[in-house]
Amino acid sequence: MTTPLAPGSTIGIIGGGQLGRMLAMAAARLGYRTVVLEPQVDCPAAQVANHQIVATYDDHFALRELARLSDVVTYEFENVPVVSAEVLVESVSVLPPARALDISQDRLTEKTFLNGIGIPTADFRAVDDAQTLHAALRNFDGVGVLKTRRMGYDGKGQRVLRNLPESETGTTFSAMGGVPLILEAFVGFQREISVIAARDRNGTVHAYDPPENVHRNGILHTSTVPASIGEETAQNAKAAARAILEALGYVGVIGVEFFVLHDGSLVANEFAPRVHNSGHWTEAACIVSQFEQHVRAVAGLPLGTTARHCDCVMENLIGDDIGGAAVLAGEPDVVLHLYGKAEARPGRKMGHFTRLKR
Repeated sequence: MTTPLAPGSTIGIIGGGQLGRMLAMAAARLGYRTVVLEPQVDCPAAQVANHQIVATYDDHFALRELARLSDVVTYEFENVPVVSAEVLVESVSVLPPARALDISQDRLTEKTFLNGIGIPTADFRAVDDAQTLHAALRNFDGVGVLKTRRMGYDGKGQRVLRNLPESETGTTFSAMGGVPLILEAFVGFQREISVIAARDRNGTVHAYDPPENVHRNGILHTSTVPASIGEETAQNAKAAARAILEALGYVGVIGVEFFVLHDGSLVANEFAPRVHNSGHWTEAACIVSQFEQHVRAVAGLPLGTTARHCDCVMENLIGDDIGGAAVLAGEPDVVLHLYGKAEARPGRKMGHFTRLKR
């Protein structure tokens, strides 16, 4: 059995956004200190952490300082440079493992990995130039979703293609930045769900009930629990998440997104090696939130229960939506969480609220 970190130990967090903020808050409840590595001064996580190292994620001096101050290091987003994790692991434990970062950062590698462990995805083709784009579209009857292989999130780096003329494939490829791309076939799905699951250092896996997710403009709008799916579909989604965790030797919380087809079968979309936006509802409707669960896992503590005490709907506050926060704060059965961001911008996540259904 793993010896847990003693109270007063320090957890390093790479990334200072809202996920890092909520991880730091959960760590404090369990008696741990936190240090955040983030280039933005007064970032959301630094407002509640014990210390911030103001530096880029690939600054080797800052990474060495983070390792010196930390008993374990984790991260709040999947685009942490893999080389940074490899530098850190020479002197401090980094969880989840760097391999999870490496696979999740490239959509082609990710889907190949998922298929390799028996988890179906949308059909896909690598796109490296105009010629391979044209050939891929022919394979998919002229219809598909073209995505950058790296760095896309919240709908960025994506373009839906329908019957694109061959003469426009070159300009389309260039408009996507001339970087390696992937073309994914359309999936005729009924709804979208996700699984938030955790694996501890001893290999124990716990999963929360899948929420049903609705997106607007590529950004998560709501997560509703329970999802309108059968028990078999829910269990199959949890089993797929477990397979990913075990194949990666993973420690921590993961978010796995699925399309649910009309017959109840599943197609995996992607996974995020971190706490996940579609798991924010656990903060209000569960005894142990996804954030506390992640801290428990990386700190070597036993995982907590994933049972929920309420059905609920979590909704993101995007951009100017934050203007309604004061009204939400006065509503019964609403748990409000604002992220401490100074400026509301279109498409920017400013907070979220969860409405409990009693």
